[in-house]
Amino acid sequence: MISKEEKQGLITQFGKGASDTGTAEVQIAIFSKRISELTGHLQKHPKDHSTRRGLIKLVGKRRRLLNYLIEKDIERYRKVISELGIRK
Repeated sequence: MISKEEKQGLITQFGKGASDTGTAEVQIAIFSKRISELTGHLQKHPKDHSTRRGLIKLVGKRRRLLNYLIEKDIERYRKVISELGIRK
């Protein structure tokens, strides 16, 4: 789980304001944080298939949001992936 403080930090870093939770950048950042936490959990508990399914769904949601950003504004996409370190 992501704490409220961590989530608020991501919102202020990637959002346009303190209450901006809907932009694609903020959602991608929150999904990335959850993906990294679930990946760590699955390394400790490799037979937890329900968590694995949730992880796969989160990765798909993040991928769709990244595709949306590519279509709408390539510069915002490049900025997000460079700050989060998603791609090489």
